[in-house]
Amino acid sequence: MRQPRGGYSRGRRATGRPMGARGRRGGLLGGMLGGRLGIIVVALAGLAVYWMSNQKMDPFTGKKSFNTISIQDEMRLGQQSYMQILSQEGGNVLCRSGGRSCSVGEGQVVQDIRDIGSRLERAASQLEGELALKYPDVFVPLVDRFTWEYNVISSEQPNAFALPGGFVAIYTGILDITGNGDGQVTLEDIRDPDKLAVVMGHEIAHALARHGAKRMSQQKVMQMGQMAVGVGLGGMDAGQQRAVMQAFGMAAQGTVLKFSREHETEADKIGLELLVRACYDPREAPELWERMGKLGGGQRPPEWMSTHPASSTRAANFRRWMPNAIAQYEANCGPLQ
Repeated sequence: MRQPRGGYSRGRRATGRPMGARGRRGGLLGGMLGGRLGIIVVALAGLAVYWMSNQKMDPFTGKKSFNTISIQDEMRLGQQSYMQILSQEGGNVLCRSGGRSCSVGEGQVVQDIRDIGSRLERAASQLEGELALKYPDVFVPLVDRFTWEYNVISSEQPNAFALPGGFVAIYTGILDITGNGDGQVTLEDIRDPDKLAVVMGHEIAHALARHGAKRMSQQKVMQMGQMAVGVGLGGMDAGQQRAVMQAFGMAAQGTVLKFSREHETEADKIGLELLVRACYDPREAPELWERMGKLGGGQRPPEWMSTHPASSTRAANFRRWMPNAIAQYEANCGPLQ
């Protein structure tokens, strides 16, 4: 039978059809990798098994997460990093033993921050006690194992952190943001401590949830994956190696950023739990993140390219969680004014 013009016979369809874009890409990738593709696939499959076998239940979220760092190693690294930071800051660390003289105002700031920390510690101990009863076989309480230490660093940088082991630092640059927002850091900024407690609760939550150890574990796997791909590319043209490694690097970076944003959201939620247990007003949290979003003129990279969710996203999350937070606050602490 005569074929319609432009058509293909069954035989020609099998052997003569022009290759589509997908086929060309597959052929190009196969041509670039050659027999090395099998090596890479086997290595990455091994990493996947390693990833799955090191998943541990996270009582704070009720989900499994990847972690290969022991609590002891995590706390040791946290203390080393903290001592290094304090050493680098030198005289900027307020009221530190052996440092410069401490004014009355500086002493008040340091003491107030330590008081907030103590209240959040007690709240964290209460929360961990409940989680230990709920997950007796998997949960290891950390509050009583941590060497809690709070220091205040004189700096315009609006920052705070809590390292594994309970090592907390607050930079004075954040106090006006959590205070009255008048552009100056004064004692008035710590008169109403609720927004500062939001920040400190968030940072302490990172340490309790072991986010530092999880990030180190994830980075270790990414490095192992990069090495596996690198071995599989041995002998390949240098330009082709760069193309494949760049593609792998972009995929790995996107995964790391996604995990980082998830950790920030987890810390926000755990921090809110600590906040209401310590009887700080949870309604200050959304306003704080609206203020944070205005820093630097509000210029930020797209959320998917960032280690943190957008400030607007965080404020919206807090508003979504707020009804439960207010109910818990009032059950623990009495009516909100």
